[in-house]
Amino acid sequence: MLAMKSPVLKCATLALFTLTLLSGCAPEVGSEKWCKQMEDKPKGDWTANEAADYAKHCVFK
Repeated sequence: MLAMKSPVLKCATLALFTLTLLSGCAPEVGSEKWCKQMEDKPKGDWTANEAADYAKHCVFK
């Protein structure tokens, strides 16, 4: 097994592990939970894709 001696490698591994855990918890696009989450998120932080998906799935059902 690869020994993680480098602090950079340790941080990168931890970041990847954290992102993997968080991505598994995201609600499905278009679900009630996702629409509510988007309503709570500041509009300035939305991506173009999120705005389009919100309009498609939450506004024009």
